[in-house]
Amino acid sequence: MTFIVLAIIGGFVILTAGAEALVRGASAIALRLGITPLVIGLTIVAFGTSAPELAVSVKSALSGNSGIALGNVIGSNIANIGLILALTAIIRPIGVQSQTVKRDIPIMIGASVVLLLLLLDGQLGWIDGAVLFALLLAFLWHSYRISSDEDAEEIEAGPRNPWLSTLLILVGIGCLIGGGILFVDGAVDLARMFGISEAVIGLTIIAIGTSMPELVTSVVAALKGQSDIAIGNVVGSNIFNILCILGVTALVHPISSAGFSLLDFGVMLVLSILILPFAMSNMRIGRKEGFALLAGYLGYMAYLVTHAAA
Repeated sequence: MTFIVLAIIGGFVILTAGAEALVRGASAIALRLGITPLVIGLTIVAFGTSAPELAVSVKSALSGNSGIALGNVIGSNIANIGLILALTAIIRPIGVQSQTVKRDIPIMIGASVVLLLLLLDGQLGWIDGAVLFALLLAFLWHSYRISSDEDAEEIEAGPRNPWLSTLLILVGIGCLIGGGILFVDGAVDLARMFGISEAVIGLTIIAIGTSMPELVTSVVAALKGQSDIAIGNVVGSNIFNILCILGVTALVHPISSAGFSLLDFGVMLVLSILILPFAMSNMRIGRKEGFALLAGYLGYMAYLVTHAAA
């Protein structure tokens, strides 16, 4: 039991360190090549912050644990709204920009609907993966075109030495692979020990674990009075989780939705839709909305725990 817990914790730490190293190294090289910070933010940083989820999902699918791969994304999207966004709003009300309401949130809702439609046959095959990945490329291109006249996001540059930057990238990739193996193997062993299904493990432990960096970042931002960035991070992460992580994973190996209920997908979709009227109300998400989202999340977690037996 101790070894399993250490594997899960160690895998998570290694995953987080790997994502940080990958972002720093890739951003530094991109800046040296003259790529704008905006494009880096839309691609490299977006990939880097979701790299733990991607590594876990691909490793799970290749190991035949597709329940963990799908549960990781569904659970992360639910946690991003019901836990991360909720806690951030409770700490400090979140201001919402008009472009988030008009463009980003509807795109997130649309991506969720597309995922549900693709899962009607019970799995995501390589064709479904190709569709999701094509939509990701379209989203990135659209975001770049729309944002071309907006202020570019400031990216924290990595080391100036290109060799050191390359080393960071290699170390980051290695940590993502190794950490992903440790994290998934530990979670699978834990599920087997307690007779818990892979779907539930993916929706809870793995989903929350891989979302921890976003949680810490959002809470710290709220404490610093910068809580307005939280909703952009959450919405962008949810879009990327569906279109990139599930898209790439399904291209590598089919993903089955066996073990999941309509409630799991329904909670993800309802929370995605719910933040639209919340955001449109005075263009902010206040503490009342935050408590409502958190209550819904805790209720869903309580349901999963009470029905955890495989």
